[in-house]
Amino acid sequence: LRAYLPRPPTDTSWYCAFPQKPELPAAPGALAEDSRQQAGAGTAKRSALMPNYLSPPCRGGTGPDEPSLPPSRGSVAAQHHPGDLSRCLRAAPREAGTRWYPLHALSVPNIPSSAHSKTPTRGTAVANPEGLQSRRRKLLEDDGPVVQASKRQRQRYVTKVGKCQVNLGNIQEKKRFLSDIFTTIVDLKYRWFLFVFMMCYIVTWVVFGTVYFFDAWVRGDIGHRGDPEWQACIENVDDFVSALLFSVESQRTIGYGSRMVTANCAEGVILLMAQSIVGSMIDALMVGCMFVKISRPKKRAQTLIFSKNCVVSRRDEKLCLMFRVGDLRESHMVDAKIRAKLIKSRQTAEGEFIPLEQSELNLGYDTGEDRLFLVEPQIICHVINRRSPFWDMSAESLRREQFEIIIILEGIVEATGDRSLTTGMTCQARTSYTEDEILWGYRFEPCMSLEKGAFRVDYSRFEMTFEVQTPAASAKELHELKELEQQEHSTLSLYWDHLLQSCAP
Repeated sequence: LRAYLPRPPTDTSWYCAFPQKPELPAAPGALAEDSRQQAGAGTAKRSALMPNYLSPPCRGGTGPDEPSLPPSRGSVAAQHHPGDLSRCLRAAPREAGTRWYPLHALSVPNIPSSAHSKTPTRGTAVANPEGLQSRRRKLLEDDGPVVQASKRQRQRYVTKVGKCQVNLGNIQEKKRFLSDIFTTIVDLKYRWFLFVFMMCYIVTWVVFGTVYFFDAWVRGDIGHRGDPEWQACIENVDDFVSALLFSVESQRTIGYGSRMVTANCAEGVILLMAQSIVGSMIDALMVGCMFVKISRPKKRAQTLIFSKNCVVSRRDEKLCLMFRVGDLRESHMVDAKIRAKLIKSRQTAEGEFIPLEQSELNLGYDTGEDRLFLVEPQIICHVINRRSPFWDMSAESLRREQFEIIIILEGIVEATGDRSLTTGMTCQARTSYTEDEILWGYRFEPCMSLEKGAFRVDYSRFEMTFEVQTPAASAKELHELKELEQQEHSTLSLYWDHLLQSCAP
């Protein structure tokens, strides 16, 4: 029921109201009393720092046969039926300061407000937003089996083992693959690689065996079988099977001695020279491809592991996104580097839909913390600051987002003792985390202990986490709250100083 990629609008697009401002308007009718109580309860500035940044859904209600799915992800809106539009339009009069967007645009947070004033309005907006927000919160707290099934069916961009889930199709110029035949053969799957490996030898044996048999038939060696006075071109080649055996023996240099080329014909010597050259070329290509395929450095990535979940907690009074990486081998990676990409679809202010937009997550590139000495498991930290895409994302809004974090670990395979050909090859390990695999308010347990003469790493505790006290607000809200407290403290200090000066006489 939930698609990973909301499709761009076609010729017939459905539209719905998308409020600009995060502040929710006062609801008429039954919610008027609640709004007056909230207005009279407190007008402190701190309560204004925790607004609900998500807009109310455009659905006017669900039928008895429709599943009650929380419209928490923007891609869900692209799956609605046309009947939902009429319910949305009949909901209530249009709210002032709203703009109409395609339904798949609901996945786009923080649409710039510069384009709102230039776009004409259409239709009506959704009324009673507080009731819809309470319904949304209730549905998010009680995820039904339909919602859980939709989470399990989520299409990933990169799997947990690092395989990219992207299929290339409609490639017109396939001759480009033949220009790099070595890489093409190495990239084949093992079953196809072994098939090509065997067919290269079998085809050459059969082709040269056929040529040998044809030469013996043209010269008359087949007709003079058993004649001791006949001078044959190739001895003991009197049928196709014997010609095929001679081809295999010549190319593989087996040399049983019963069949051989004589000096009675020049074409036999030329064929033998040609088969020897072709056989050497096939040996060089196929044996080289086999060696490279077996010793490819991507096999080294199988012993580089990542934690199954990311955690979000505070470190040094900063909200951080963290995950753990480790190396199972005693031969370490040289010059290991790590980087992260955020994959998320969005729609620009001009209406352009960008599927799977990639943005960089800073893992310490400016400070050099992205270069790892990967001897023991390390916790990689992404500080959520103003330049982070998670700056205005709270624990509640995290569940409503739809994104994927790609982690890429690169390094050079350490030189072995015999200085093999694998020395200096670059290895790359990948994994991914979706929004369902991020634990808010958790921290990784330590997995290292001190033993006699060395440190011990317990990989059984590699995935273990424990809950810590972490505010559910976003980093932006925590920063604004801290600035407000500092402002109140400075104001109180100035008032106290003024009071002391006035009382001094």
